[in-house]
Amino acid sequence: MTQTNMSRLHLAIDILGKLVAFDTTSKNSNLGLIRYVQDYLAQYDIETTLFYDETGEKANLLATIGPKDVPGIVLSGHTDVVPALEKGWISPAFDMTERDGKLFGRGTADMKGFAACVLATVPDLVKQDLAIPFHICLSYDEEVGCLGVGSMVDHLAKIDHPPRLAVIGEPTEMKVINGQKGKYSMRVTVTGTAGHSSFAPHHVNAIEYASRAIAMISDVAREFETNGPFDPDFTVPHSTMLTTTISGGTATNVTPDCCEFTFEIRHLPDHDAASVIEQIKTRVTETLETEMKAREADTGFEWEEIFHYPGMGDCTGAESFAFVRNIIDEVSGKVSYGSEGGIFEKQGNIPSIICGPGSIAQAHKRNEFVEISQLDECLAFLKKLGDQAVA
Repeated sequence: MTQTNMSRLHLAIDILGKLVAFDTTSKNSNLGLIRYVQDYLAQYDIETTLFYDETGEKANLLATIGPKDVPGIVLSGHTDVVPALEKGWISPAFDMTERDGKLFGRGTADMKGFAACVLATVPDLVKQDLAIPFHICLSYDEEVGCLGVGSMVDHLAKIDHPPRLAVIGEPTEMKVINGQKGKYSMRVTVTGTAGHSSFAPHHVNAIEYASRAIAMISDVAREFETNGPFDPDFTVPHSTMLTTTISGGTATNVTPDCCEFTFEIRHLPDHDAASVIEQIKTRVTETLETEMKAREADTGFEWEEIFHYPGMGDCTGAESFAFVRNIIDEVSGKVSYGSEGGIFEKQGNIPSIICGPGSIAQAHKRNEFVEISQLDECLAFLKKLGDQAVA
């Protein structure tokens, strides 16, 4: 490793430690981290634009390096992390620690490691005579449904020269991912009637009707497994649907008048998940709810969308992918977990790939880590991108 490469890696590790130290669990503000990044970029005379949420306590950050009169490359990462409440952390979750060539701490892999590498590459980028720009995008609230990035994507889509490609730095062990499922998350509230359980036939049991609706959802999920649609490049080659939480009832001797459950559908990019949900709602309404209301008019089902984000399609056949084709070894496949890639593609019309340091196997668990060698690989990838963009 050359002295320059060592210096760049040391800088990335130092920045990562600072990023991890900000507790940007999704319930918290991310402005401390955003201000740090702003100050860091200001050292290189790089202007930043912030896109705040409704509370003003969270923000996306956009910074552009290079010319603005040609389409460029997005380098995108989210700043929020999942909670670090699990027992068994060997070291404090928000105090990055190095052991055996690994950097431990919440967000090291998912996905502050990528952000640190991007920021560590900035000193090289500003020295180069770039023919195309790089857009650094840092978002909020990805972990709770990709809720934040949309305002920044809308802005990029409307500039005179929108980006030609987005690189989403989720942990992929630096393998290029060319597809990602979308997701709908739904909440269903079932209202029945309460009464002494010895008179159960005279009541509308909310839990029983909820369970019948859940069985319908399970039936449709099994149809996906049997009839598709299918895409064998995905880790799970079909859309999936399942109930994820349920609660209801008040006591063992009271017929429950309320039950609430949530379910999700993780769908292939071209699978019309909204239509699937509407079909389920119609079936429930025409059978279960009709039956309930025949007994008591004020009973029934209420449906609420918690969030949704689109899937990300395969852009490897597009002209925009040519910019990175010659600097990657292979395209690894498609993943069933979510990212902001689908929003860049579907909402912003910006073709996207997923590629970043660390393993998804380390995400969302105690003692999360990223290997230092992965950061080194990421820095090498970003250097190749920068060198290729030189005029």
